[in-house]
Amino acid sequence: MHLPYQRGPLHALADHPEAYDRVLADIAEEALVRLGPDGSLEHPDAVDDIGDTSLGVTSLLALAWRRGRDPRLVEAVRRSLAFHLGSRVYTEDNPGYPNLRMRDSGVAHARYRLRPGAHPLGDWPSTVWALLQLVNVLDAADDVDEMDEMVETGGLIDAEQRAGLVELGRGYWRWLTEVTFFNPQSAANQAIGCVVGGLMLARHLPPDEGASARSRALGLYADRVRAHRVRDRGALLPPEHGGAYDNNYGPIALSFLAQAHRVSGEDVFAEDGDELARYLDARLSCGGYDWGGPRYSEQHCGFEAVLGLRRFSGRIGADLGRYRGDTRWARHATRPDGRLDGHFAFMLVWQIQDHARWHRTPAPRTARHQLRAGTVSVAFDDGMTPALVEAGGTYLLPAVVDRRAGFGPVADGFLLARPKGAVRVRDLRTGPLTAKLVTQPVVDRDRVLRHLRSLYVTDGAALWITVVVERLTGTPYLLAGMPYAADDGDRVRRTARARVTSAGGLRLTHPRPAGPAYFDTRDELTQEQAAFALAADPRGHGDPDDGWRRVVATSALEAGPAPGAPPGLHVFAVRHGGPDGEFAPAFEQGPAGLTVRTEAFTAVLGEDDAHGEPRLALRAGT
Repeated sequence: MHLPYQRGPLHALADHPEAYDRVLADIAEEALVRLGPDGSLEHPDAVDDIGDTSLGVTSLLALAWRRGRDPRLVEAVRRSLAFHLGSRVYTEDNPGYPNLRMRDSGVAHARYRLRPGAHPLGDWPSTVWALLQLVNVLDAADDVDEMDEMVETGGLIDAEQRAGLVELGRGYWRWLTEVTFFNPQSAANQAIGCVVGGLMLARHLPPDEGASARSRALGLYADRVRAHRVRDRGALLPPEHGGAYDNNYGPIALSFLAQAHRVSGEDVFAEDGDELARYLDARLSCGGYDWGGPRYSEQHCGFEAVLGLRRFSGRIGADLGRYRGDTRWARHATRPDGRLDGHFAFMLVWQIQDHARWHRTPAPRTARHQLRAGTVSVAFDDGMTPALVEAGGTYLLPAVVDRRAGFGPVADGFLLARPKGAVRVRDLRTGPLTAKLVTQPVVDRDRVLRHLRSLYVTDGAALWITVVVERLTGTPYLLAGMPYAADDGDRVRRTARARVTSAGGLRLTHPRPAGPAYFDTRDELTQEQAAFALAADPRGHGDPDDGWRRVVATSALEAGPAPGAPPGLHVFAVRHGGPDGEFAPAFEQGPAGLTVRTEAFTAVLGEDDAHGEPRLALRAGT
């Protein structure tokens, strides 16, 4: 079973001008056939996200005309604009809309669904999207060049339509920033998109009015987005749907930051984008797989992420394009029949206009919350417990035991994986080896503080994990992850297997009894589906991160203690991927610390230095 949304890496898509011209040519031909007598360019089956979609296709036709001057497109643009201005502008309050600050304002907005009172909650982002489609049409008509100067060429729309668009833009901007509460869904991508709309509209307004709109947009970003950033894994992030980061909407927010910097030149957007990009790079596996978020766990965006990933890949020097996109939306939004939809068309317009190129090699820097080399990667959560392990072509998620999720020792059914104090990290690279030593103070079931040391070593093909803790009672084991997915090259598929070897015996267990709170990797249910089933609200509105926290138990790899541990210690050792055959590490406690010898390396976990920082020595070979 393939995961439905995480498919090919986005940097595999052709992004040279000729490729984009072919995309626009195909869009133009489909749109010319679709154009109805009323001028609508909406997909005939569209119900949701519809209030801006005809205008979105119009903006693509306007860009195609600007690049190729195809005379057939002039009439199509004018007729479709007439349709939007005459049939898709709403100035009466939508019944049931809960986020109004002014009743009966008469100010224009766009609708998520057309029927009055039908799911009005989506009207705010739909109006943001409509504003962005509108300013893209104006940019094409006014021929705004890279230097942000107007070059009067004319020929696309007449003065009356242009004036109508500018006035509608004023209305959309007022409705978003005055008539309603700003960012009512707590969605950073929508909020930053609104800011971009204000910045772009400002360029088409008279100078004083434009300066005011620009100032208002920058103020909203500073006071209503940036001031509310939340910290995760050492980074400050614009909150997405109430959480720190969503693996579908986070890259979309990055694209909005890229466009905000392109059109404003303000350093704050570049700086915040750099921070978000570095965070994404650290959490993303080598193979581009990611999971987790308050809106979607495994759904990935497609072309909407390209602008931000491509532009910031160069800025931070990292291969962000390895991010796996939804290639059903490789170029533009589509309906289930594969035909064009105008939703998110503004991102394709900006993507075509941007001249940044992909950075295709990994960042050389060391990241605290990531270990990466070759085809091996470990992404660590805020407490430096693995959040995603990739090795041997398999992705492992944190397993759950008795409602506790993570990687770590289990004693008396209690997982020791939650730090209760400062977590210290030592990174080291030597020859072919990359290593990270993490020391965590954790408590056991009896609230006794334990000193947990976890050593991660990779040669780029295999991953060795050694966990050391004071001797535990009973029959402890290491919760070594939940095998979940595997890399097929072009697709990510579900799996319940992993190439893992343990020095102390290894078993793959599955939860019993079966039920919605028990996740068995042998079932067809995806992690996202299981998370939504346990979330407080329906799919698409519930918080899958919160739902996943309600899981009682999952399939899990359980490794017993390695033999030969020094007195007073339990040592657990596993190898992910790498050569087949026996795995028999040796351990020795001496004056320099604990020595760990494997078939590939010798490591010494030394006593902490004068500042309490962990010491680590490492060399290849035994």
